[in-house]
Amino acid sequence: MKAVVKYAHGKGKVELRDVPKPSPGPDEVLIEVKAAGICGSDLHILDGDIKLPIKPPVIMGHEFSGIIVEVGSSVTKWKIGDRVTSETSIHTCGECLPCKTGNYNVCAEKRLIGYWFNGAFAKYCVVPSRLLHRLPENVSFLAGALCEPLACCVNGVVEKTRINPGDVVVIAGPGPIGLLSMQIAKSQGAYVILCGLSCDERRLKLGETLGADLTINVEKEDPQRIVSEITDGSGADVFIECSGSPNAARMGLQIVRRMGQYTQIGLFGRPFSIDFGLVAYKELKVQGSLGQRWTSWS
Repeated sequence: MKAVVKYAHGKGKVELRDVPKPSPGPDEVLIEVKAAGICGSDLHILDGDIKLPIKPPVIMGHEFSGIIVEVGSSVTKWKIGDRVTSETSIHTCGECLPCKTGNYNVCAEKRLIGYWFNGAFAKYCVVPSRLLHRLPENVSFLAGALCEPLACCVNGVVEKTRINPGDVVVIAGPGPIGLLSMQIAKSQGAYVILCGLSCDERRLKLGETLGADLTINVEKEDPQRIVSEITDGSGADVFIECSGSPNAARMGLQIVRRMGQYTQIGLFGRPFSIDFGLVAYKELKVQGSLGQRWTSWS
């Protein structure tokens, strides 16, 4: 079968290859992939600057849905023909503090589908049955492939950030993660402002369609002035960075109110300078969010 393979560490080194069709082990299932998404982290794998362990050669891809076409000998809860999507953490240590408190998404020994274990940029992939989630009949395979990034956003916006009804929430980056985060923040009762660049105009329009209360092209308008006017000078209650842009991070520390919240979801890929003293001067609550865990799906 054809597969997209990261065949060595470093920038690039990704190609379409012929690889053998996999077979499931006793506790695994073989899935025929029906839809797969390209995550921003896949681009970091391509660029060679991802900070999570990878083990080339490896088939990329971890956002996907499909149909079970074969089950391992010990699998009892799933059958051929089931429509499924999957979590990504195949291996964690089970012994560290994050694992023991249910936060295995930040286990130092975490090994992921599409990074360490072969992923979904192929016709078939093998997944441990314990990672599966059933895809309802009324959810398309294309929408099913968005379940994993949606769970990541639930982790960041709901589980890591406290949003109250009426809060002004500014989201930087109108890509898939930003658009999903925007809809989740709206479901929490927030007034949501979605920020992007001129190249994001189409996505900003989509954000309006999906429910953003206001969209701002930061290359044409001053987001700090606009947010100040909306909040009577206090600033946004919550800032969620979804773009992985240093300029967006700098903007976030400026635009959020004193004693407000800053949540980092986007990956930067490189160090950069920022006035982190604002965290102290404004007594900000700053939190990161990485991937998802079982509670993010439930």
